[in-house]
Amino acid sequence: MAKYKEKLKAELGGVTEKAKVIKKRKVISREYDEFKKAFLPKHMSYYEKICNFSAKVAKIKPAEKKRAELLRSIDICHLQITPEGSYGFALFFPVLIMLLGTLVSFILFASMFFAMFFVVLGLALIYPLMQMPNFLANRWRMKASNQMVQCIFYIVTYMRHTSNLERGIEFASDHLATPLSLDLRKVLWDVETGKFDAVKDSLEDYLKTWKEWNREFIESFHLVESSLYEASENKRLDTLDKALTVILTETYEKMLHYAHDLQSPITMLHMLGVILPILGLVILPLVVSFMGGEDTSPVRLILYIGLIYNIAIPFGVYYLGRIILSKRPTGYGDSDISEENPELKKYKKILIKLGKKEIGINPIFISVLVFVVLLFIGLSPLVMHFLNPGFEVRLFNGAFELLGYICPGGLECALSDRIGPYGLGASILSLAITLSAGLGFGSYFALRSGNVIKIRNKTKKLEDEFASALFQLGNRLGDGLPAEIAFGRTAEIMEGTTSGDFYSMVNRNITKLGMSVREAIFDGKVGALIFFPSKIIESSMKVLVESIKKGPRIAAQALISMSQYIKEIHRVNERLKDLLSEIISSMQSQIKFLTPAIAGIVVGITSMITNILTRLTAQISSVVAETGEGGTAGIGGIVNLFGSGIPTYYFQIVVGLYVVQITYILVVISNNIENGEDKLTERYNIGKDLVRSALLYCFIAATVMILFNFVAGQIMSGVIGG
Repeated sequence: MAKYKEKLKAELGGVTEKAKVIKKRKVISREYDEFKKAFLPKHMSYYEKICNFSAKVAKIKPAEKKRAELLRSIDICHLQITPEGSYGFALFFPVLIMLLGTLVSFILFASMFFAMFFVVLGLALIYPLMQMPNFLANRWRMKASNQMVQCIFYIVTYMRHTSNLERGIEFASDHLATPLSLDLRKVLWDVETGKFDAVKDSLEDYLKTWKEWNREFIESFHLVESSLYEASENKRLDTLDKALTVILTETYEKMLHYAHDLQSPITMLHMLGVILPILGLVILPLVVSFMGGEDTSPVRLILYIGLIYNIAIPFGVYYLGRIILSKRPTGYGDSDISEENPELKKYKKILIKLGKKEIGINPIFISVLVFVVLLFIGLSPLVMHFLNPGFEVRLFNGAFELLGYICPGGLECALSDRIGPYGLGASILSLAITLSAGLGFGSYFALRSGNVIKIRNKTKKLEDEFASALFQLGNRLGDGLPAEIAFGRTAEIMEGTTSGDFYSMVNRNITKLGMSVREAIFDGKVGALIFFPSKIIESSMKVLVESIKKGPRIAAQALISMSQYIKEIHRVNERLKDLLSEIISSMQSQIKFLTPAIAGIVVGITSMITNILTRLTAQISSVVAETGEGGTAGIGGIVNLFGSGIPTYYFQIVVGLYVVQITYILVVISNNIENGEDKLTERYNIGKDLVRSALLYCFIAATVMILFNFVAGQIMSGVIGG
């Protein structure tokens, strides 16, 4: 009958059930796409566009095994590309770099070094770009795994009072940030669109993606599912408690192994990416000073060094760091509360109060101003020489020069042919370029995240004590008091604490504004949660509001259980931080002191060596000119032995930018090891450490340059006097 009814509807122009399902699927899928566009990172949408374009230009089919792996990674991070498109981009883009780089190298520089550099760079990029979907999937997994403890926590908390898996997943998706919220919503949408008949089937399909990386997450979900079939209420609650215990225990054990295995890779990263490159800079000035030939002019040499130290090495260190991070197991991390709560976005700006009004200034304007002013100061030696090639100022009673432009080989030449600047003054001024990068970018990150991090720290302080606050509120409800009165009693007990302030605000809204419990907490204008933006507190209060419908005693049990969960999560989180403390403190010492200090000393030594060799070359050249070439053939050969060397001005810029780059990379790696994908803390630490490292490096470099150049001056005075 059903078959013939459908046939009659189709023949008579009616809407069949199949057509209704198809229509529903289209609406829901469009809704999902809109949600994905809103929450998927922008760089991933750019990558989608490039890959889809590359698929049209160059279709390269990977091997079947590799294709299956790429498809799985593409599905994990919700990309709308094909493996052929990702492989096409991985070959098309490096080939483009090699061709354009080689062309530019021969046309502008006529240099084989530049051409070889771009060829090697292109070849080196092929494999990482082929692995890009896996790389993005790893980042997605790492960010999602940071939220898994919270995910199980939210589901277990909700299902203690309402034994409904679908509602529990929906509750978790509402309180989690991306990417796990996106995954959970997709689980529900796959049921709504008819891809799966039940939530359990859709969930099983999703959990398969974590089979290789996070079995404790799967096991916890299976325990949650099994709680639905328990005959007695006590067994059901015990099974839910077991689900959270399993993921917490396994998280700690896996992080323990990760912390033990992390020491060797981090040491290798530090040696290859920081120590060896900086120590190589010590011998580099001596090597280039004895190199001759047109292709080894100071400008070319500094470009060669810049390509290696400011492009190749930072890229290599970042790639090695990402490989280390890809092995990080499930952790417990925070999210950017300003992204979750639109009301807090204004705190990303610099807020200035003018009476009752509050003006917000985008930090980018301050950062650009700092960057431009310091950059102009740093470039002033080049500007002064360009405007007046003969301009010179003597420093320290004529012992040193401001600009120090010299003729190649110490011989006489036209003003336009002079090279430099070699002067101490120019070297000191070049530090402003390093400061422009360090303070410019650092101030932007610090100002953008400073206000938000203060709000989150205040909220975290509340979260730390909120477990006991929930326990107190649960006890009052357990005594049979209505929630409206229980908030006031608990506020009196906890007076003077952050939790007491929260409860007092709820109580004030109830008693003075006549609000219900729900309105007092969640109201969009005066609700207590506006002043305490925390997902844990929000979820706790939602559980309270839902469970209180079943009576004060049920609500009391829910809150007491939730307080125990929060305490357990906090305890495990502190143990995880303790495991990683040694490695993190080692990386922090590299970021805050060792790297800028070593680099500053290297620049000071380089300045002294360059000063001695330059003045020695000029002195020998003058002796040769005075005595004649014939009688001093041996001395003339020594003149040709020394090259012009690299001006400390340019050398310092390369090293200074390298310090800024390596500080940025090390902060990102250390933050991801400790906190996972916590962008807010990452931005705050980048801002704080970039400013500190840049200032320390510039102070040490300036001090050592001045001291060592005085030493060089004394040495040269003794040599010349002798």
